[in-house]
Amino acid sequence: MLAHPERRRSWTLEQKREIVAESLGPELTPAEVARKHGISTGQIYTWRHQLLSFRATMPVQPPQFASVELAPSPSALSPSSTVSSSRPEGLIEIVLRADVLVRVDAHVDGRALRRVLGALAER
Repeated sequence: MLAHPERRRSWTLEQKREIVAESLGPELTPAEVARKHGISTGQIYTWRHQLLSFRATMPVQPPQFASVELAPSPSALSPSSTVSSSRPEGLIEIVLRADVLVRVDAHVDGRALRRVLGALAER
């Protein structure tokens, strides 16, 4: 005679995300995370694949406008001063984070700038 058959557990998407994130962390191996939660390592790898596939099919966040601050040029501050020829006109500073600042002049190649910004965004 069988006692109560084991019921199939269901996991919320948030629980799956937390378990997958824990399995990717430096503290525990995926096998240790699986034992901790009473699941197989295969289940963790299945969830990883599902979550990555789900992320790939999600619509991309539409582009948003960046905030821009205009500052007076040095020549506007004092009429007698002239802009040095060593400093390019049309200097643009792009602050991505507190530790990342990109400066370009008016002659920057747009494709090159997109590649640089894309690479920095992935960091």
